[in-house]
Amino acid sequence: MDEEYDVIVLGTGLKECILSGLLSVDGLKVLHMDRNDYYGGESTSLNLTQLWKRFRGSDIPQENLGASREYNVDMIPKFIMANGLLVQTLIHTDVTKYLNFKAVDGSFVYKKGKIYKVPATDVEALTSPLMGLFEKRRARKFFIYVQDYDEKDPKSHEGLDLNKVTAREIISKYGLEDDTIDFIGHALALHNDDDYLDQPAIDFVKRIKLYAESLARFQGGSPYIYPLYGLGELPQAFARLSAVYGGTYMLNKPECKVEFDDSGKAIGVTSAGETAKCKKVVCDPSYLSDKVKKVGKVTRAVCIMSHPIPDTNDAHSVQIILPQKQLGRKSDMYLFCCSYAHNVAPKGKYIAFVSAEAETDNPEEELKPGIELLGPIDEIFYHSYDTYVPTNNQEEDNCFISGTYCASTHFESTVVDVLEMYTKITGKTLDLSVDLSAASATAES
Repeated sequence: MDEEYDVIVLGTGLKECILSGLLSVDGLKVLHMDRNDYYGGESTSLNLTQLWKRFRGSDIPQENLGASREYNVDMIPKFIMANGLLVQTLIHTDVTKYLNFKAVDGSFVYKKGKIYKVPATDVEALTSPLMGLFEKRRARKFFIYVQDYDEKDPKSHEGLDLNKVTAREIISKYGLEDDTIDFIGHALALHNDDDYLDQPAIDFVKRIKLYAESLARFQGGSPYIYPLYGLGELPQAFARLSAVYGGTYMLNKPECKVEFDDSGKAIGVTSAGETAKCKKVVCDPSYLSDKVKKVGKVTRAVCIMSHPIPDTNDAHSVQIILPQKQLGRKSDMYLFCCSYAHNVAPKGKYIAFVSAEAETDNPEEELKPGIELLGPIDEIFYHSYDTYVPTNNQEEDNCFISGTYCASTHFESTVVDVLEMYTKITGKTLDLSVDLSAASATAES
């Protein structure tokens, strides 16, 4: 370990593994270490025995749940937007060759105690039971505006500068009702609270376009795809990429203490009495806890079931968003379900997750609105984790720390964090203008 590296990466969570892969492809000499003996860090997938050990303290799960090895239960459950940043990163790096994806069956939104399919286009708006007749027409006009909007074509702007006009102003131009705004802002644009309404509308419109384009990509019932065998496959695929380009991996390394020089700059990492020198350190918050601050908490229920979620057209995989306003909360609640169709559970078994930013100290009560939508549950596990953001000055200490994973059930914010870190580490912007038609071959519906 007495070599010198350009970058030492600590932790094998998805963000760290993507960065390790990207930096190795760039020709940097990368050493990647983890105190655990498995890949994935917080974003790992567990089999049934591991799940039982973590939440029940025992190695022996109930026999009626099927074989342990057939379970791959994500600890950070998220779907992948088919046209989104993660797919662009997968194609840019050619990591798609290590993975198989399958389209997600359904995308739903919660309104007044019931769930509805999310309409994403002008055609779907006209048939959606979410809205009355006149509201459907107004929503259709709004969707046509969004679909036709092209940043480079002023004719499509209808006289509006979306860098100045707020989302609230665009919405009021079309006279949309509060419940319609709710599902457009939260289930299509995927904002987790209502702050976006008073921000420039450009991001809001781009997010809706991304949803619609992703939905069209695989002609499925949702804009999402998901890897066979669960998300634990993703960090390993990027780790493989890093190794192909000369990255070195070391798991089960105790301590992993970052060393600093007299000026406070990171100069290496020590583990088990050996120090590897480096110019920069990349890590998750757990490796440099004195350089991060707590900003919140995510609370989650993991449920094993023997049936699909009711009222989802028997979907084997589905996302349901419960907008904050519908529940009287400050942020949204998310419901994520996958099954044996994605090889994450034995035949006939479904795994559902209910997640939210914690607003109380009582997860059972707080997650109830989501859990009540599931129907009968075979087993339920609750867990919470604190969320952190870095507080350090990277130019002063050469430490690049990722933020904790949020409660949302999609990856867009995760990859934004990765790309911003990549730019700070390298001084370059990653060009993701890839041919997305290549992605079509990576998922089966």
